[in-house]
Formats: sequence, C-alpha cells, structure tokens
Amino acid sequence: MPWQQLKIQTTPAQLDTLQDLLESAGAAAVMLLDAGDQPLLEPPPGATPLWDQIELIGIFTADSDMPALIEFLEKMLAAPLPAWRCELLEDKDWERAWMDHYHPMRFGQRLWVVPSWTPPPEAEAVNLLLDPGLAFGTGTHPTTALCLEWLDGLDLRARCVVDYGCGSGILAIAALLLGAASAIAIDNDPQALTATLANAERNGVSDRLRVLAADDAADLPAGSADVVVANILAGPLIALAPRLLTLLRPGGQIALSGLIRSQQDDVEQAYRAALTLDPVAVREEDWCRVSGQKTRGDTQNA
Repeated sequence: MPWQQLKIQTTPAQLDTLQDLLESAGAAAVMLLDAGDQPLLEPPPGATPLWDQIELIGIFTADSDMPALIEFLEKMLAAPLPAWRCELLEDKDWERAWMDHYHPMRFGQRLWVVPSWTPPPEAEAVNLLLDPGLAFGTGTHPTTALCLEWLDGLDLRARCVVDYGCGSGILAIAALLLGAASAIAIDNDPQALTATLANAERNGVSDRLRVLAADDAADLPAGSADVVVANILAGPLIALAPRLLTLLRPGGQIALSGLIRSQQDDVEQAYRAALTLDPVAVREEDWCRVSGQKTRGDTQNA
C-alpha cells in the first residue's frame, strides 16, 4: 500500500505537542530525525534523544487528506505550522524492509541476540529473543555489546544481577539466560519497565526477574547484588556511584558503560576507592566499558 509522509522542521520545545497531534490525526508511524547534523550520545534511561533542530515525520495512508491535516494542525497550534513538506512514498513493505536490516548478533562465546522472527543461528547456544522497540537496548550499540560480552564471560550461577537503567531489559534477561539465579531491572521510564517485562516473558525468565522504578529501588538493601551492570551515561554513572556500590556486595563485580574514552578517568575516579579495576575495554568509535571487583566491605561509604 502506498503512503504519504509529512515532514515538519521543529525544535524540542514544540516536539511533544506536534507528536501528539500527528498521532491523534491518525499517523501510522511517527519518527524523529536530526535536521542539523548534530552528533548526539546515547540518552540516559528514560530520556528521548533530542537534537536542537528536529525533522518530525508522520506516515499517513495515500488517501489521507493532507491539506485538511495541515489545517487541523495549524488550528490546534493556533499558529502557522513550522516549515513542512509532503512526499509520496513508494509502494513497499516498510515493516519488512526494516526487519531485513536487523539480524542475529553474537556476543562473547555463548550468547546470541536474535530477532523473534528469525531462527537462531545456533539452536544450542544461549539465544535471547528480542524485538527492537521504543526502549533502548537491542545489542546494536557498542556500549550494549560491551556489557553483553562482559556478562557472557562471567560465571553467573547462583548470582543476583542488578541491571540499572535497564531500557529494553536486554542485560538483565541475558544474565538470566546465562545462568543467573535472579535479576533486578531498574529504570525511571515506565515504558522501559513495560518493555523489559514483555521481553522477559518472551524469553521465559519473568519468574526470576524483578522490575522496579528507580524511586522504588532506593529501598533495596545494601549488598543486594552479586553483579551490577549499568549502561547509561558518564554523568549519571558518577552521580550514582554511591548507590551502585552500596547495592554491590563485597567481592561482587560491576560493569559501567555508556561512556567514551575521554570520560573514562572521571568515571574510574568515582569508583576506584572501592574497586579493583580491570583494564578498560574499548569498542568502535572510542566507546568503552569500565569494570572491576568490589574490595571494600563498607558499603555505606563506598
């Protein structure tokens, strides 16, 4: 079926309103693109990646009345619509075209992340079934890959793993499939918690997973986790250092990612007093992972 797309040049201040209006007008899909070639690092949990100048795209059926749509938008905004244009899309299966670009990926020696519509390449491997969705975490980003490879290299038997800033739940679910006894997935975005629960059910591990909003996780006792993994950003990692180290029992292991090499020293400085640090792991474009083992027993002052 052919489609039409409405492209609107906008800013973060107007974005939410325009998104809501496009959805209420019957858009089949709404997408965001960078309109100014502005580099943007991965967002923290619960945040939407926003550029200074955004191209907002609404996809509509070919028979949609686009002049009436523009009139509706301007009426609701009580102002002229920002710079916009309509384009006719070629008739193709857009969902299938997108699916064709997402393939199974291997991490470490045992773990595969596999789209749910694709047969696992190795049936006897540890296969994590995942559909890309609105919550961050599909394995395609270097920081997620670094954390998955780290988990694959651990002996997780009888261990409790905390995934702080869980996004799609990919790290917590991977830990459970790799043998962890239990996992706690924490995020401040309700959408992430919903996605994590759905993905855990898809992989048959929901009975061993506890999903918590970040505020509720504040009540977890010290030493709750044998393993902590946090794939967020350098700033939140530094701010959360006392909390994450308190959650980690003495002798436990932690991995921190979502940072680049220029931020490594600052993140290590926030944790080094309580950890024996491993050599930093680096992946493409200078993304890196800081990890180590907790050596101090004083969780309150770690």
